[in-house]
Amino acid sequence: MKASVYKEYGPPEVLKLTEVEKPIPESDEVLVKVYAATATSGDCKVRRAEPFAVRFFFGLKRPKIGILGSEFSGKIEATGKDIKLFKKGDHVLCGTGIGLGANAEYVCLKERGAIVIKPANMTFEEAASVPFGGATSLFFLRDKGKIQKGQTVLIYGASGALGTYAVQLAKYFNTEVTALCSTKNIELVKSLGADNVIDYTREDFTENWETYDIIFDTVGKTSFSKCKNSLKKNGIYLTAVASLPQFALMMATSVIGGKKLIGGLAPMGKEDLLFLKELIETGKIRSIIDRRYPLDQAAAAHSYVETGHKRGSVVITLLPPA
Repeated sequence: MKASVYKEYGPPEVLKLTEVEKPIPESDEVLVKVYAATATSGDCKVRRAEPFAVRFFFGLKRPKIGILGSEFSGKIEATGKDIKLFKKGDHVLCGTGIGLGANAEYVCLKERGAIVIKPANMTFEEAASVPFGGATSLFFLRDKGKIQKGQTVLIYGASGALGTYAVQLAKYFNTEVTALCSTKNIELVKSLGADNVIDYTREDFTENWETYDIIFDTVGKTSFSKCKNSLKKNGIYLTAVASLPQFALMMATSVIGGKKLIGGLAPMGKEDLLFLKELIETGKIRSIIDRRYPLDQAAAAHSYVETGHKRGSVVITLLPPA
């Protein structure tokens, strides 16, 4: 099978379309033919090995997992003998998490893993972005932020892969949502349900005296220290991109009480995907796709992600001919 492979850390050009061995499912696994995957900011960080701590998880000198991609959608081609929940031909959306490997023509997944039947009202390309953007935003807002009806929530980076889901999820939980984005994305975030929009190119939200129950930084462009005065008395600052200094602050704020800094690595699980699937099928949330690239242009997809100006998700397509 073909896959986008990298054998060393570095710029997008280290990604090469390569022929690799097709996986064979074990008794408790399904083999999925990938129709669409994504290129995410997380993939880019792993590819660059930045920060250096990435190497402790993915290989100190060179990558242990040579294929990137943490989410995808596709069709089940084969099942192991013990599989009960799925059958050959099922259309599914899946998350591989830190196991990666989705930027390839085939992936094997455990039946108990992050795999669910694809919502019928989504294309494969739209479905591919749910496990990272949707599940990560759900994890931070619901599980870490303990989001509650009537709260005020600010989403920093509201037009990105996480941000577009975060705005919609915060509205689903009946909060007042303020979205922070650039001028060109104002109409997009309004269409997702944002009650208020701040154009960061024209206004610094930390200087307007507004305070929030939750500030969710989806892109790692601000900090707890900078945003602390914009939090209410027991407000929570959530960061999807935590630096080493912030981990020390997390421990301190968890002990001291009052305003808190919370980060972490979001898991991908079946239950969260089933929850998101129901919201998608009932029209409460949707995917935003910016650009699409074929598998042999994965390097170009990464280059675009690294501009920091994408809207929603960047998809790598492997769809069969119509």
